[in-house]
Amino acid sequence: MATEQRPFHLVVFGASGFTGQFVTEEVAREQAAGELSPGLPWAVAGRSREKLQQVLEKAAQKLGRPTLSSEVGIIICDISNPASLDEMATKTTLVLNCVGPYRFYGEPIVKACIENGTSYIDICGEPQFLELMQAKYHEKAAEKGVYIIGSSGFDSIPADLGVIYTRNKMNGTLTAVESFLTIHSGPEGLCIHDGTWKSAICGFGDKSSLRKLRSASCLKPVPIVGSKLKRRWPVSYCRELSTYSIPFLGSDTSVVKRTQRYLHENLEESPVQYAAYVTVGGITSVIKLMFAGLFFLVFVKFSIGRQLLVKFPWLFSFGYFSKQGPTQKQMDGTSFTMTFFGQGYSQGFSTDKNKPNIKICTQVKGPEAGYVATSIAMVQAAMTLLNDASHLPKGGGVFTPGAAFSRTKLIDRLNQHGIEFSVISSSEV
Repeated sequence: MATEQRPFHLVVFGASGFTGQFVTEEVAREQAAGELSPGLPWAVAGRSREKLQQVLEKAAQKLGRPTLSSEVGIIICDISNPASLDEMATKTTLVLNCVGPYRFYGEPIVKACIENGTSYIDICGEPQFLELMQAKYHEKAAEKGVYIIGSSGFDSIPADLGVIYTRNKMNGTLTAVESFLTIHSGPEGLCIHDGTWKSAICGFGDKSSLRKLRSASCLKPVPIVGSKLKRRWPVSYCRELSTYSIPFLGSDTSVVKRTQRYLHENLEESPVQYAAYVTVGGITSVIKLMFAGLFFLVFVKFSIGRQLLVKFPWLFSFGYFSKQGPTQKQMDGTSFTMTFFGQGYSQGFSTDKNKPNIKICTQVKGPEAGYVATSIAMVQAAMTLLNDASHLPKGGGVFTPGAAFSRTKLIDRLNQHGIEFSVISSSEV
């Protein structure tokens, strides 16, 4: 990271966007708690000074800090103007990038940060972008000594660090984990913002590019330790949670597998197999979700289908879309639980030709996932990067959250800020 003193600790890029507003508010909350030194303030960045000022005024009113807007810097820059991105990057130690879809708007920020010796964190949930950035920029980031850390929001800190937490809590060798995501909604229901909807469409619509990228990487398979984890059917019943589940199609699996590869190849840790699922309730919910999912996946495969999904989201998102995003009541009534079922081998028990003989169940719980938990996770990742640099991987590079933060106190920070990690049960088979 940059060693010379720069005007700002961090800059929130895209602060006037829907998610950026939550991140801005969370940074302001951390500043009030003393995590950010008053001598090195922070800034917000974007295209419109007026909109950025409005975001700061809104955060000031919500947090009861009338002087906030005069304490925070404002930087005007635009994705289409590389010089403005360079200027932003030279003014800060760390950029928090909240502008998506990342496959369209992310790379110029990554490039500007690396060229100017600035670290970078985003909340991307698009595997194609995340894996491409690692392939293209890992060596360049390492040369500059900067950290480029993607997927540091709800995608995919709970899953990635949840697996690491489970491994750390098992009294033996963890070899396989299944995670089950449950979203709890209140009477106001659920809703996603326009930007989140577009990012999902772009991510699912670009599977072929991801396959080509992985094929070109020529990576050796990560070894399987112990019994191979059996994949569940597309619709399966989880007896432990008394609910049906389907595979979770977000970035968690990609991110966790990249983390496990890094930990195995660089830190010689035993790799953990991983599979991610989302609970869907009873059989009626299964039928509804299957219909919605098939409908979405068919349309997202074709250019005309993606255009229709973007142009008429209210017709295709089955009531979960809003141009303005979720209301405060919807977010207040929503939370998530991610449950991890791990299996492994006790100390001294051979993993060769034996079945796992110990099990563990852990959970990660938090507030509304898409925006509230995401902003908490992103800002705590930023605080960890700024304040716990001695425990980050040496030399810099492009990392997953688990690869970057496995030896830091990030989990402790998250526990203190409403994203709670806990052990539910642990037993020998």
